[in-house]
Amino acid sequence: MRIFVVGGAGYIGSVCAELLLNDGHEVAIFDNLSEGHRGAVDARTHFIEGELAERQQIQTALSSYRPDAVMHFAANALVGESMQKPSKYFRNNICNGLNLLDAMVATGVRRIVFSSTCAIFGPPDRVPIDETAQPRPISPYGESKLAFEKILRWYDEIHGLKFVCLRYFNASGASKKFGEDHRPETHLIPTVLQVALGERPNVEIYGTDYDTPDGTCIRDYIHILDLANAHILALGEAASGCYNLGTGGGSSVREVIESSRKITRRKIETIDKPRRPGDPPRLIASSERIKKELGWQPQFQSLDAIIESAWKWHQKFPRGYSD
Repeated sequence: MRIFVVGGAGYIGSVCAELLLNDGHEVAIFDNLSEGHRGAVDARTHFIEGELAERQQIQTALSSYRPDAVMHFAANALVGESMQKPSKYFRNNICNGLNLLDAMVATGVRRIVFSSTCAIFGPPDRVPIDETAQPRPISPYGESKLAFEKILRWYDEIHGLKFVCLRYFNASGASKKFGEDHRPETHLIPTVLQVALGERPNVEIYGTDYDTPDGTCIRDYIHILDLANAHILALGEAASGCYNLGTGGGSSVREVIESSRKITRRKIETIDKPRRPGDPPRLIASSERIKKELGWQPQFQSLDAIIESAWKWHQKFPRGYSD
């Protein structure tokens, strides 16, 4: 297939593109490099630097490349920032996404895999979170992703644009070529590994008195390769739908730090901080539906395996892509 990867210079998009190419697909990447990196673009792809905010740019690129399907990863994704700059999140994640959908309709591309988020659910009534949970986002980021999911349903009904939405919490780990390099970095595992590399002095633990075995928050970490494989599986799904992705387990902040100490054999200093408002004790996603309907089987269930792959990449690229 010919796949058009929007946001393919970012963390998840770059690994998806790599695996698509390894599977024999042709790949074009469309990215403005505002948060992605030129060094994260696989040399085997056709790279187009462009803006989703410019409808004609995306339509020209789609018309020229004529893909069989689109994978959409381009988004702003910092929950905290979205609480300060809601306009940025609604404009990019919804308005610019509409430019993509309208360009797809205009050029006859009728299949999209959308990288969504479990942030659409908000604090859960129960865990693990399955697809029957009621969406109640508590940030403009989560609200923007939920809004786009709803828009996709209408584009399917009206234009016949088939979609699969994949929702997950914490993408983690690395492939041999591509890893996690955000500016600024807010995710726990790369932050911990930056301490191990001497790039930052300590890890801040926000909340040590939660109702969990060690008092710190438990989160669902999913290996980037498993996540990428789920997106590739979704390309073959004829019907539209939404799937949650996770390990069904979860690891606490302290468990991530201890595993990182073991893998890196480095000293990792921590500082205890007060809880952050709105942080639930546990966030874990259920993957039963995608396992049953699409046959998805994660290969990296252990936290150690996730951190080991990330550590290997960060040792090779201690300052990320440095672009």
